[in-house]
Amino acid sequence: MKMIIGGAYQGKTAYAEQKYRIASADWIDGATCSMEEIYSCTAIRNFHSYIRRYIPDRLSPEDLCAGLIERNPELILVSDEVGCGLVPMDLGDRRYREYVGQICTKLAAFSEEVVRVNCGIGTVLKPTLV
Repeated sequence: MKMIIGGAYQGKTAYAEQKYRIASADWIDGATCSMEEIYSCTAIRNFHSYIRRYIPDRLSPEDLCAGLIERNPELILVSDEVGCGLVPMDLGDRRYREYVGQICTKLAAFSEEVVRVNCGIGTVLKPTLV
């Protein structure tokens, strides 16, 4: 697994497309994809939106992480960082933010590479070991 994280509109998808040579047809969008598509796709953008749509009502954070690690370990995952900035007043928004952080932390530990993108520039947080 490879993770690309960063703020909204920072060029994460373009960075991933270039670095990993991902064709447009190989992407799914977490804002619109089905729950099952994530287990067979090459790459997902807006992973944070997938989490908002399916966690915790239909899928637990633990089940999502275990399922991705088992069923799609080569996934290229692009997600906004949602834990920076002001803490939301709404309890549901705070829980969502916590879920994104917890899930991305577990998947980053499993990932062979983690990159943070800011202004289109990638900073490797966890390098691929050769």
